[in-house]
Amino acid sequence: SSRLDSEVEEALLSPSLPGTLGREGDTPGEPPTVVRFDDVSKVYNGATTKAVDGVSLDIRAGEFFSILGPSGSGKTSCLRMIAGFEQPSSGRILLDGVDVQGIPPYRRDVNTVFQNYALFPHMSIEANVSYPLRMHRVAKHEIAERVAETLALVEMEELRMRFPHQLSGGQRQRAALARALVGRPKVLLLDEPLGALDLQLRQQMQLALKQLQRDVGITFVYVTHDQGEALSMSDRMAVMSAGHIEQVGTPREVYFHPNTPFVAGFIGKANLGRGTVVLESGAAVGHWGGISFPMAADTPLGPCAFSLRHESVSLSDGAGDITVRGTVEEVVFLGDSSEVMVAVDGMTLVAKAPAHIGFALSNGQAITASFKATEVVRIDG
Repeated sequence: SSRLDSEVEEALLSPSLPGTLGREGDTPGEPPTVVRFDDVSKVYNGATTKAVDGVSLDIRAGEFFSILGPSGSGKTSCLRMIAGFEQPSSGRILLDGVDVQGIPPYRRDVNTVFQNYALFPHMSIEANVSYPLRMHRVAKHEIAERVAETLALVEMEELRMRFPHQLSGGQRQRAALARALVGRPKVLLLDEPLGALDLQLRQQMQLALKQLQRDVGITFVYVTHDQGEALSMSDRMAVMSAGHIEQVGTPREVYFHPNTPFVAGFIGKANLGRGTVVLESGAAVGHWGGISFPMAADTPLGPCAFSLRHESVSLSDGAGDITVRGTVEEVVFLGDSSEVMVAVDGMTLVAKAPAHIGFALSNGQAITASFKATEVVRIDG
């Protein structure tokens, strides 16, 4: 479309913005902030709700940062506002310490890799990659050096004279990455670039993208709805829902210590339900359905939500300090594993088990499930 063509042109012609890293608000000992959202909201014309609602967020120099969420969560709107294709309705976005309100995309030191790669079909891969340098009238010898260096980085040297229609999906993606990287932007924005690839190639490209980011040292801001991509590649990640940020943290923090019921239910597979923490004989005790378990002494008392990862539930006696009896409701075969739904005291626990264990079970069969009390996470809300 003409709009996409215009956005591609602007995204490829980005000179460096003035400014220096290390601004007020940076944390001593941490890498400086290169992208800052300061209470940013976005309302599109004709909309009755905010696509982005009061987002404040710092993205550090040199990190692989993912924005994860379902469709309509606001993640792509955040990316487009960094790029300059959309403007905030309120709040500020700072790139390298500079407020970029009103600054067009071609004057921002960022580049974008689009979902469909947006390569020029009438140009060879070498011409595609060199395009932004030629538009900036970079000297021919420097263009040749930088294009060769960048194509080597993405392992595309031998395919440089081919045209986009002669490449596989993974090769086109690497070509689009090379074109975005050749200008050496401070920030590379990636808008679900693996969405069109098959599962095996997508998994291969996850590893390749992370290694590439380490090699070039550029800040990557990666938008995806695929939690596997975000967990496997990110240094840190933000989880969004309905325009809000639910949690920011490392993949390990977000996965094992979700801050909200939404994060617990959206990331991985969790047993999630309402319960309460009460004081019994001077000790904190969690009550979840008909199950009781000890909690840490400093656990807040009162109603809450509980989350327990399905891989934390074992179907072997003695595997955890909390053991319950139940019956098998359903077994779902997943190839390398099985999900076993166990009815326990008026609730259902989902356990992840080896495939051969799942095959040995039948609906209605009595079974023992166990877990460690320390792996139950209390969540406000």
